[in-house]
Amino acid sequence: MSSLLAGREILIVDDENLLRKRLARFLETRGANVTAVATYSEASNALESLSFDFALFDVHLPDGIGIDLLSQAKGVTSVIMTADGGVESAVRAMRLGAADYLSKPFDMEEIVLVLSRCASNRQSERSREHRQAAATVNDGDIHFGESQNELKAKLERILSADRRLQGKLPPVLIEGETGTGKSTLAKWLHANGPRKSKELVVVNCAALPESLAESELFGHEKGSFTDAKEKRIGLFEAADGGTLFLDEIASLSPALQAKTLVAIDEGKIRRVGASREVLVDVRLIAASNQNLKALSREGQFREDLYHRLNLLHVEVPPLRSRPNDTISLANHLATGIARRYRLDSLSFSKRGENQLRAYDWPGNIRELAHEIERAIVLGDPTNLDFPTLQGLLVCDEADESSEGDWLNPAWSFPEDGFDLESAIDRLVDKAVEQEEGNVSRAARLLGVSRDYIRYRKKKRSEQ
Repeated sequence: MSSLLAGREILIVDDENLLRKRLARFLETRGANVTAVATYSEASNALESLSFDFALFDVHLPDGIGIDLLSQAKGVTSVIMTADGGVESAVRAMRLGAADYLSKPFDMEEIVLVLSRCASNRQSERSREHRQAAATVNDGDIHFGESQNELKAKLERILSADRRLQGKLPPVLIEGETGTGKSTLAKWLHANGPRKSKELVVVNCAALPESLAESELFGHEKGSFTDAKEKRIGLFEAADGGTLFLDEIASLSPALQAKTLVAIDEGKIRRVGASREVLVDVRLIAASNQNLKALSREGQFREDLYHRLNLLHVEVPPLRSRPNDTISLANHLATGIARRYRLDSLSFSKRGENQLRAYDWPGNIRELAHEIERAIVLGDPTNLDFPTLQGLLVCDEADESSEGDWLNPAWSFPEDGFDLESAIDRLVDKAVEQEEGNVSRAARLLGVSRDYIRYRKKKRSEQ
């Protein structure tokens, strides 16, 4: 509870001198910065000149009604204090924007519980507002193929360490090409970790407007810039106690990288226009489709932030490097997509599976998911294939007898035998030559992966 109030600015408005002083002392012992006043006019002046996180308003003041201060306290989490029998006034206050109310007399500890509940609601509202604005697509659950056993074991070790720590968790850096599932992996780490019951705030740093990025991440005080009509918490505070996922973190400016480093190292952030820092406890997961080590060497990313993020590093391999996982992953994705389209069953044709194996998937899992969805919508869900994957010479049994078959029907095996290995090498060389040395396109012609062509060439050079 103490971290909730530490560094927070709190306004107390009550004409009961003893209660006002007791409440101020109590909150100050828990790290809050308190401004305590007795009248409506003093409160109005304080709200005009200072910035507050919380405000506690008594209903009846010598020179006005405390509820009327709510219109001036927009952006401040306000709690109404009312004497017994004043519940009707408290309900009206909540309709006008108060976050909660307290019935006098109350225990001092009760105020901490109320402020904690209000802060949690404020975080949830800010997170919900961000999700609606971002309108991100739900990536669904994760699929670990057989070739990812080592990756999964590494993630399990991270989660095991997280559960032992419980408190401040170290950052995690996820690197990999676009479409490899970095966002899904971050969500999986949160959902399986000790903070799964808290907020997960997902931020695409590349989509943040440069002029608003600092305010979005760290919040701002009222009047700190032209459009700052009221105080607003940032996404670091919205994720307090939970997880903040910064996707494409290399897009942040050097100044924001520096503030992010402070947030990780010291657990503190400063809103735009604020004079004091606010404590936050955030599990940071960062992702990049660029090599941050190389960027830091080139001066394009802060080296100190890179080393701090790189404590727990996860590399997500591209789909082309694990061809044995393609079909199992495709089945996993297809099941989820079929459920969304309310289809009871689907299956891939033999030709469709061959097409999936042969393609290089430059867009990785995201491209695979889109191709499957397109095939489900535009094709036969019970016999899926992929006519939009151009350049693939993949034959099924029906195609082998069709007109235009690549194999001359008049050809027969020579009596003295046939060297299959040499024939394969000739086909590989022919494909590479036809595609002017482009191994990826040659692999598509042959219906194999790029690694297979490299394997053939390496095997030949070693003989």
